[in-house]
Amino acid sequence: MGNRNNVTVFILLGLSQNKNIEILCFVLFLFCYIAVWMGNLFIMISITCSPLINQPMYFFLNYLSLSDLCYTSTVVPKLITDLLAERKTISYSSCMTQLFILQFLGGIEIFVLTRVAYDRYAAVCRPLHYTVTMSRQRCNAIITACCTGGFMHSASQFLLTIFLPFCGPHEIDHYFCDVYPLLKLACADTYRIGLLAIVDSGLVALVTFVILMGSCFLMLHTIRGCPAESRAKALSTCSSHVTVVGLFFGPVLLIYMRPAETFPEDKAFALFYTIIAPMFNPLIYTLRNLEMKNAVRKML
Repeated sequence: MGNRNNVTVFILLGLSQNKNIEILCFVLFLFCYIAVWMGNLFIMISITCSPLINQPMYFFLNYLSLSDLCYTSTVVPKLITDLLAERKTISYSSCMTQLFILQFLGGIEIFVLTRVAYDRYAAVCRPLHYTVTMSRQRCNAIITACCTGGFMHSASQFLLTIFLPFCGPHEIDHYFCDVYPLLKLACADTYRIGLLAIVDSGLVALVTFVILMGSCFLMLHTIRGCPAESRAKALSTCSSHVTVVGLFFGPVLLIYMRPAETFPEDKAFALFYTIIAPMFNPLIYTLRNLEMKNAVRKML
């Protein structure tokens, strides 16, 4: 604990050391960040100001968009400003704060995505019980559980890191503060802590992945004898799940379901779940839906 104060500032190495590439990334990620805000904010307004907010699916999608906005805003503004900065630094306290908030919002994102999958499963596979199963009281309880689960996940990751001694070097080979890069810098044996981080982050991502894919397979199995319109709706839902799994959970599993080590490719993988997935989630989950399209037209 006494050695921890020897490092008060971390240096973020960022995505690249090439200035031309950094300028190109600045333009690209600035565009992506604006798209994240415009897409998710527009979806939230369209749902909130229409009767869709009374339907469980759109109730969860509203919170998913809010989670995407907050999650991306924890990382991307710092990334964008650092791309134009000569020296990319972050204080120890800011680093720990970013780590906690990022893990908290990431946990909420994962749990809300799981609940969206369960909502679609209940609507397709148990339509007679859907109204009771997904009542507004139950939906509010689910959102509370998602926030509680995200807090517990974040607190465990935070506690694994906050007591580590950092005595130099203080260069983080990433563009934000994450558990694995910080474990690499700690001047202590982090083998057991790394295993706990894998069990926590990796297990949460893996269980969510299994639930998402399982709900998709159950829906496809249930609608085998249904009319073509019902099959098309379920197939659209499943394709949304598979796309989200590819954009968000694929990179997450690649990073956290392995030994607690860092690789240069991790930064590229992290772009998918910090920028790309939040940018495309409105298109994947909402704009492909006829009811959502009608709500958007009314807003326009």
